[in-house]
Amino acid sequence: MIDRNRLATVAFVVVAVLAVGAVAVATNPGLLPTGEYDRTAVTAVDGETDEDLATVQVRVADTQGKRYTGLSDTDSLGENEGMLFVHDAEGEYAYVMREMAFPLDIVFVDAEGTVTRIHHAELPDEGTSGDDLTRYPGRGKYVLEVPYGYTDDRGIEVGDRLRIPGPWGPTAA
Repeated sequence: MIDRNRLATVAFVVVAVLAVGAVAVATNPGLLPTGEYDRTAVTAVDGETDEDLATVQVRVADTQGKRYTGLSDTDSLGENEGMLFVHDAEGEYAYVMREMAFPLDIVFVDAEGTVTRIHHAELPDEGTSGDDLTRYPGRGKYVLEVPYGYTDDRGIEVGDRLRIPGPWGPTAA
């Protein structure tokens, strides 16, 4: 016969392990598997002249796990490569350089595709803890990360637009 006390203990342990796992994932979305990234091309367009400024081949981070991981698992980016972060809604967001191997330009873009803010983010000092990382805030539905200096080199500035194809966003230009 099955010992009821032993069965109750095993059931309690299983429930406790599941609860701890759920709390761990809820407090650290990076524990979620990211899966494969979709890819697309995003074009920056001058806000006044509608002239194409640059086209970037991006990986699309459109889930919580992918947004949390971002480019942390990437050793470098090519000249016209980046990542497009897609949030469920436009809002205030802050990005950090967690476990990054290279500096970035961080470009916030509203739901209509207009650039609202650009940060030139240096690498944090080695050994900087997560709580001490510089926060790069902005408002948008999208965030484009490209190699450091890319926006200056291509003349991309606040008020310009991004054409974001496919299911992720509006074609703003």
